[in-house]
Amino acid sequence: MAKNKRRGWRLPKKWLNNYLLQIVNADTFEEQFKLRLTRLNVFVWISLSAIILVGLTSTLIAFTPIREYIPGYSSQELERKASELYFKSDSLQQLVSYQTEYIANIQKVLIGDLEFEQADPESLPIEITEIDPEDLAPSQADSLLRETVRKEDKYNLFLTATATSGSNFVLFPPAQGPISDDFDLNKKHFAVDINIPINTPVKAAADGRVILTEWSVETGYVILIEHSNNLLSIYKHNRKLTKSQGDIVKAGEVVAISGNTGTLTTGPHLHFELWNNGFPVDPKTFIDFE
Repeated sequence: MAKNKRRGWRLPKKWLNNYLLQIVNADTFEEQFKLRLTRLNVFVWISLSAIILVGLTSTLIAFTPIREYIPGYSSQELERKASELYFKSDSLQQLVSYQTEYIANIQKVLIGDLEFEQADPESLPIEITEIDPEDLAPSQADSLLRETVRKEDKYNLFLTATATSGSNFVLFPPAQGPISDDFDLNKKHFAVDINIPINTPVKAAADGRVILTEWSVETGYVILIEHSNNLLSIYKHNRKLTKSQGDIVKAGEVVAISGNTGTLTTGPHLHFELWNNGFPVDPKTFIDFE
């Protein structure tokens, strides 16, 4: 018993028996190849070959386009299209939600279903004082200023119909740079193309609300802003958008980062459009881009 314990476990001898693998010419019986083998090294070589084969196969599937042909794996093109459809559907859902709320408010106004809050005048911290009507009479300098502003605003396209105080609608240049392609109705190019480097901040032309942000194959990242006076501004071929649909923006606020996206682009630039009451307007008429 003690002698067997001292021996311990040993590999069976049949795994170490030598075998001779020969390849001979069938016609001349001349030896062409000879290899000495054991069951152990045959097992080891087969195991290593299987491991290497599995590793190479896994690498090809994980890091090469071959995986697109294997059921269960999606291609990059399908993933990109799925992302585009997701963003477009999300934008449409938000737009439908805004339109539904807008229509509901209009219906309430038309049928008179409005809610008014009554406030107790005594609870308001307002001190009522009598005002001398002579104090409200404009001075001579103020009258001259009002007349000057009225003449300047007489031919202003973007002056609101209710603006009687002489306030003017000011447009802010979205970017500064040379114009590579002008506004041309004959060519149906309803915009100006401003040559600017990639990653240049693109700014809002006026105060307004973002009503659309999208990505398209032709124009890349696009943002559309609705301003007062039925004015719309559109910015195309951006690399990145910094605002989302529904955001309120101020004139001169950064809304996008310029780029060279879309199949219709001819180089890094900003495609800038202005629309008033549904008609395209030449932005160079109201904005100095250089």
